[in-house]
Amino acid sequence: MHARTLIITGASDGIGAAAARQLAGQGDRLLLVGRSPEKTAAVAREVDAEHFVADFARLEDVRRLADELSEATGEHGIDVLAHNAGGIFGDRTPTVDGFEKTFQVNHLAPFLLTHLLLPRLLPGGASVVTTSSVAHRLFAHLDLEDLDNTRRYSPRKAYGDAKLANVLFTRSLHEKFHADGISAVAFHPGLVRTSFSASSASWMRWLYHSPLACLLPMISPEQGGAILAWFLTGTPGSTWTSGRYYDQDRPTGRMNPQADDLALAEALWQRSAELVGLQSAD
Repeated sequence: MHARTLIITGASDGIGAAAARQLAGQGDRLLLVGRSPEKTAAVAREVDAEHFVADFARLEDVRRLADELSEATGEHGIDVLAHNAGGIFGDRTPTVDGFEKTFQVNHLAPFLLTHLLLPRLLPGGASVVTTSSVAHRLFAHLDLEDLDNTRRYSPRKAYGDAKLANVLFTRSLHEKFHADGISAVAFHPGLVRTSFSASSASWMRWLYHSPLACLLPMISPEQGGAILAWFLTGTPGSTWTSGRYYDQDRPTGRMNPQADDLALAEALWQRSAELVGLQSAD
């Protein structure tokens, strides 16, 4: 087998960094993306990988990142693109692009990055792996007329909606591009003991960071990273099924009812394309 090219966003910490460490030395080419220049560079040095810096709260950064990754991967292209950057935030604060931050960082930015990288993803039949969350089932109800949650904002609803958008995005990628060779999957990594929600005003911050967190079935970043790495090294159609949502490494039907709405998935795809300024969404 030829050495594969793997891109992991959100790789400066948490399960992204843990997955990178577990994949190091296996012969694949790792391209790590993070928001912090110092932390991303440190992980990249540790695992002998290339690194790139981008803040997904700035779509200009995403476009620059796409150019840099396209140049770096060249004609060989990309074998695996892992959308692992994301988070839950505090009060409803718009980004410099005018969108609610949770929705942009978790959905619009990876949507735009994937679209811009399609010329590198299609030739080799790449896999697109997206870190979603059980929050898509617990807290979300997606309203295409209020994707920024101007009427019903709470940190947990905004996060749940964005993670539901991840699942719908995965469904659309499969519907549109699986016949051309692309495989797509979304997964919940479990309750991972990381800095997740540390900057949030949500009760999730208390859940993850209070002494009572030890009573929850939480897993280590290394365990969560192993699940991400399982998808990255797996074979679509054998290890995992394209178009599906997984709870850790198991396919599950316990999903938000909206996750099975293909009309909603298509409408979200088209609306997202309009929001990020793409003339053609297909």
